[in-house]
Amino acid sequence: MARRVGEADGLHASAAQAAGAALNRNPIALVLACHRVVGADGSMTGFGGGLERKTWLLRHEGALLI
Repeated sequence: MARRVGEADGLHASAAQAAGAALNRNPIALVLACHRVVGADGSMTGFGGGLERKTWLLRHEGALLI
């Protein structure tokens, strides 16, 4: 979200603060399951259940097609 705000406004330095402020004002909680988080380059990153389980979960959800 911060990256999108920064790119849209051209304000890279304050993008994280803008994202935090927007989320703070949002009355609806945004939840992202930790296994859905991947590296900026699309690579698999750490997961407490192991990368094999993370890969399985993403494939099972249809979020990973490889």
